[in-house]
Amino acid sequence: MAKSLFEASEQANRRTAQPLAARMRPRNLDEFAGQQHFLAEGKLLRRLLKADRLGSVIFYGPPGTGKTTLARLLASESRSTFRQLSAVASGVKDLREVLDEARDRLFASGGKTLLFIDEIHRFNKAQQDALLPDVEEGVVTLVGATTENPFFTVNSALVSRSRVFQFEPLSEDDIKALIHRALADRERGFGAIDVWLDDDALEFLARVSDGDARRALGALEIGVLSSDERPLRFTRALAEESVQRKAVQYDRDGDEHFDAASALIKSIRGSDPDAAIYWLARMLEGGEDVRFLARRLVILASEDVGNADPHALPLAVAAMQACEFVGLPECQLTLAQAATYLACAPKSNAVTVAIGEARRDVREGRLLPVPVHLRDKHYAGAARLGHGEGYEYAHDHAGGIAAQDYLGIDREYYRPVDRGFEQELARRLETIRAKLREGKTPPVAANNI
Repeated sequence: MAKSLFEASEQANRRTAQPLAARMRPRNLDEFAGQQHFLAEGKLLRRLLKADRLGSVIFYGPPGTGKTTLARLLASESRSTFRQLSAVASGVKDLREVLDEARDRLFASGGKTLLFIDEIHRFNKAQQDALLPDVEEGVVTLVGATTENPFFTVNSALVSRSRVFQFEPLSEDDIKALIHRALADRERGFGAIDVWLDDDALEFLARVSDGDARRALGALEIGVLSSDERPLRFTRALAEESVQRKAVQYDRDGDEHFDAASALIKSIRGSDPDAAIYWLARMLEGGEDVRFLARRLVILASEDVGNADPHALPLAVAAMQACEFVGLPECQLTLAQAATYLACAPKSNAVTVAIGEARRDVREGRLLPVPVHLRDKHYAGAARLGHGEGYEYAHDHAGGIAAQDYLGIDREYYRPVDRGFEQELARRLETIRAKLREGKTPPVAANNI
C-alpha cells in the first residue's frame, strides 16, 4: 500500500514538472493528431499494426509533428518493450547493450522490443551497420526518426529493410484541436482553470506554430501560467506575447535547401511572383548563400525565359553583380526585383530544348562534317583543299541573308514560342529559313544521319 502511495506521489510530481506538451501526449492512436495519410483507418501503418506485421520503419519529418510520440504508441499497440536511444548521445556500446537485452528477452519469453532511435541520421556507418543483423532477424523492431531525408543520410541497406513514413507539419485545424483538448483536460491540461480563449488568439496560435504542436502548447502554457487573472481571458495580445520567434528550420546542405530551391524555381517558371517572393524569403531567413540564389536566377533567365524576354538575362546578371557589390541585407531587394521580374516575364524554354536536342544528336554519333565552304581558309594550303570556296558573305546580300547551307542537313533545333519577343523572332525566322532553304545542297554523308 505504501509503495502504491509513493508511486502515485512520484507520478504526480513528475506530471507537475513536465511541460504541457509532454503532459498532453496522446495516450492512444485515436488521440494522435495529424499524419492521417498513413495512420487513418485503412491506411498502411494502421493495417500493419492490425496484422501484427509492423516491421522496421523510419519516420522522416520536421520537429514537433509526433515522431517520438507515435513510436511510443506503436510499442504499446504492438505489445513491445519500448527502448529509446539518441544517435547524438549514444555509441556502439550503448546500442549493443540494448540489442543484447532485446535478444535475451526474445529468446527467454518471446517478448518483443521496439527500439526507437532519435536522429538516426547522426549514427555513423559503423553504428548503422551494427543494427542490420538484428533488424533483419527481427530481434528488434526499429523505429528511426530523422529530420533529414533518409534516402540521402541513412545507410541504404537500412533504408531498404525499412518502410519510410514522411511526417507533415500539423494543419491549423489539428493545432486548434490540440489547444481545445489541453484547455478541457482537467488531469493533464488546464481544465481546472477558467480560461476564455478568444477566437483571434486561437487563430494566431494555430498559424504561427507552423505545424509544431510543441510550440503551440508551449505558448498556451506560458500565457496561462504567466497571468494572474482568474478567470483568464486569453487574448490575441497575450498570445503574441507568449510566442517566441521560431528558428527557421533550414539546412543549407540538406533537404530543405533542395526543396526550397525547387519551389523557388518552379514558382518563377509558373509566373507566380508572390510564391517566388515567399520562397526567396524562406531561403534568406534560413541563411542561404546569396551567390547560390543569384546564380540560380541567372540560369533561369536563359532556361525558362530565354528570348521571350531578351532583357531577362542581362537583368539577372546585373542582379548577380549587384549582390556581390552590395551584400546583405540590402541585396535582398536586388534579388526580390530580379525574382519578380523573371516571374512576370513571358516564358520560353525554346533555347533549352534546342541546345538539348543538338547535344543529344552529337552524343548519339550524329556527327556532321563542316561544309567545305564554311571551313577556315586563313592558313597556307587551305585554298588547295578548297576550304572557303563558294562561301557567300551575308552582308553582301539583301536583308543580310545569303541563300546558303550552314549545316549540311535539313534540321531545325530552335523553335520559338508564340509568347513575348519570340513571337517577333518566329516571324523573322520564317523569312530567314525560307531564304536559307534556297541554298540547301543534297544531303552529305554523315555518321548515323
